[in-house]
Amino acid sequence: EKVLAMQSLWTEGPAGFDGEFVRFEPADPFPKPVQQPRPPTLIGGGAGPIMFKHVAEYADGWAPIGAKGVAKALPDLKRAWEEAGRDPATLQLMPFGSIPDVGKLEYFTTLGVTETILGLQYGARDDVLRELDDFTKIVAEFKGR
Repeated sequence: EKVLAMQSLWTEGPAGFDGEFVRFEPADPFPKPVQQPRPPTLIGGGAGPIMFKHVAEYADGWAPIGAKGVAKALPDLKRAWEEAGRDPATLQLMPFGSIPDVGKLEYFTTLGVTETILGLQYGARDDVLRELDDFTKIVAEFKGR
């Protein structure tokens, strides 16, 4: 319901919402998203039938946490997607929180992943900057293959 409420704010003029858990009077937030008709909506979390039902019904794709189990879960997600009447070619898959290496990025491409959110660790400024430099090298090596 929260996803639907946000999507209505992004796509409608003044939009109100009156659901079971979300309720607000008409509002017209500004600025509107650049992406039309709205930004892609991905639902993140672990694999499972309820998760995949929600992804297929309310979102544009799934953002699994890390890489473990994604290949095994993907057929179930695609089945839920098709059962919801969605075109399988439009399903977006964007893993997040994964500590990157070239092999993992290559693995993601075999699953149809075109974007991933790399897992940046918390720490002191210099440690984070060093990690970003490492990510830059990994991505450059991956793109060079």
